[in-house]
Parts: sequence; C-alpha cells; structure tokens
Amino acid sequence: MTASTSTFVIVGASLAGAKAAETLREEGFEGRIVLIGAEAERPYERPPLSKEYLRGEAGREKIWVHDDASFYDAHDIELRLETTAVDLDAGRREITLAGGERLAFDRLLLTTGAHPRRLNVPGADLDGVHELRSVESSDSIRARLDRGGKVVVVGAGWIGSEAAASARQRGLDVTVIEPASVPLERVLGAELGAVYRDVHLDHGVEMVLGTGVDAFEGNGAVERVRASDGRLFECDFAIVGIGVGPRTELAVAGGLAVDNGVVCDRNLQTSVPGIFAAGDVAQHDHPVYGPIRVEHWSNALHQGPAAARNMLERDQAYDRIPYFFSDQYDVGMEYTGQATPGSRLVVRGDTATREFIAFWVDGDRLVAGMNVNVWDVADPIGRLIRERTPVDDDALRDPSAALEDL
Repeated sequence: MTASTSTFVIVGASLAGAKAAETLREEGFEGRIVLIGAEAERPYERPPLSKEYLRGEAGREKIWVHDDASFYDAHDIELRLETTAVDLDAGRREITLAGGERLAFDRLLLTTGAHPRRLNVPGADLDGVHELRSVESSDSIRARLDRGGKVVVVGAGWIGSEAAASARQRGLDVTVIEPASVPLERVLGAELGAVYRDVHLDHGVEMVLGTGVDAFEGNGAVERVRASDGRLFECDFAIVGIGVGPRTELAVAGGLAVDNGVVCDRNLQTSVPGIFAAGDVAQHDHPVYGPIRVEHWSNALHQGPAAARNMLERDQAYDRIPYFFSDQYDVGMEYTGQATPGSRLVVRGDTATREFIAFWVDGDRLVAGMNVNVWDVADPIGRLIRERTPVDDDALRDPSAALEDL
C-alpha cells in the first residue's frame, strides 16, 4: 500500500469519523480521505442535544466537531453529506452508495453510530411523537418546548432523564413513564436510581414507574399516552427515549462478524483485515472488560483517532477506561468504568445530600465509579480501574482517604 495513492473511506460523518479523518492528516497520511455522512449537517457532537442546545441556551456553534466549516476542504477531506452507503463488498474492497456509485478503498472505517430504538405500539407515528438522536430531532423538540404545555417522556435512561430535566427547566409540565422501578435502574441499580427519581420529583416531574406504554392516542397528532396499567396521560407532545441499537447493516452486508455491534480486536480492526470500526457501533476487545460496546461521547472522541492510527499500522491497542457525564438540573455526575454483573456497591458520602461517590467493586478490584456533585476525582478512579489496584471497601467509604493514595 502506497500511502500517497491510497484511498481511506470513513462511513459515518460522526464525532468518531471526523476525529479519525483529522488524525489521519495529523499522522501524515497523504492519500485520499472520503468521509461519508447520511445527514445534511457536517459532523457534530450529541451531548448538547439533550441539554443546553435543547433548552435554547446554546446555538449551533456549541455542537460542531470542527468550528470552522472550511476545515474539511482545508485538510483535503472529501466530506460527502446526505450520502448513504448501502452495500459493502469486503472481498472487492468497495462500498456501494445509494444511487449505485461504487467507491473502492484500501482501508475502511465504520463509524455508523446507533439508531434510536422504536416503540412499536399503536400511534407511534402520530405527529408530535419525537425521538431524540440527531440535531434535526433536537431542533423539532426545541420548537415544541418553545410553545410550552405538557410533555410525556417515555423512558428514564440517560437521554429520557436529561430530556425530561430540560423540558422541566423550560417550565413545561413533564410526566415520565418508565417500566423499571426507578430511573436508570439497569445502569445504576435500585439504590442510586432512587436518587435520580427523587431529583425529578423535587423539581415537579410526575414519575410514573413500573409500567410501560401501550399506545399513543390522538386525532392526527398525539393528545394522550396510554400506559400499560390503563392510565391515560394527556400531553401536547411526547418524547421517546428507550435506548439505541448499533447501526450494523453495512457490516452485515459485508460479512463482518457482528455481535451487539461490529466485533473488533484490541486495535479496533474487524474480522476482515483492513476494515475497522469505532464509536457506538464497535464492540471491541478491551484489556480490562473484555468485549465491550460503549455508547458515550468520550468513547467516540478517542476511538476514532485510535482507529485512524491503526489504519496506518501503528499497532496501538485501545485501552482507555470508559467515561461519560450527565447534567440534570443542579445535579452533575461523571461515570468512569463499567460495572460488571455481580459487582457490589460501595458509597462514600450521603446520597441524600446528592454529593457522593459510588464505587462498584468486583472481588477486590474497582470496576466503576460515579462521582455526583463531587469533582476532580474521575482521573484517580480511572487509574485505580486501569491499574487493577486491590481496594478495600472501608477505605473507599472513608472520605479522609484520598483516592490518589489508594
């Protein structure tokens, strides 16, 4: 492969894809780079879409991966927006675009991200039923927030909880419907999920827990939501946030190994040499956690560049510890690592004050930590996880024991 005459194609003009293209140029790659995106917008970041951008506190300048729209032309990156890759022939090393154009590649990176999970119930296609994933969808919901009224949010995971908080902060009446007993139960467990339940209750959100949704009802547009327990909740619009699934269609078409995402090794290379994956779509072999797929901003930010270096045969294993953050009202948190099945919860501080650190411990090893309204501790938590330092529960609980000293 001659670097100056090679073609590297990146499918997915996402944060991971854009940072990969940037890194290829930073690393001295002189060949052709084609960055393909299905949306009309140039690459942007998603965290603001459920927070300050959704509330109208920030404009488009907050979301761009590269502030200057001329970045891609200036770095000779062919940014092809409103373009969809529909087929992959791994043997012939080419992808097919909608419309029939075939594009040959020497290296391919899939950063196709994830799609919102659909709620397959009657009325899900009514006007006013929104999913929150893209900037376009955030714009639509933001316009509804501007009109005020009442919103029903279906799902109390991170996106649903943040959207509910943003709507309440804008002064709307908010009802949250969630099948679990508390928000975020699958991620945080019942004890910490109750903390977020109480946060929303304290801000006047109606929390309808332990029941799902059977239907959206209305004459052309949603007017009410029918819960699985038979109750009806009137609304002016609804937001559905029940998680996402990886966009693996192109990988499946190309015969790549797929298992809850595109299966990758520690270098983010797929089962076909020369084809890589990064971001929400990639399930990679992590040296601490084993096969893992992470759907958060930090992962996309760092995996894209790591994949780019490995496309250039740098042979760098991706071993960063997962990290994400969430802001709801005046409660900010950072989560480092990934809790494993059967890990036990150890808490430093008082959850009632909403200033605490939660640790998840497997045996005598820390696997995850979440700091809530406590700052400057994410780095030592990450080091404890990465270095697999044996930890003592009592020391973790003790606020006088500095994490750096453990």
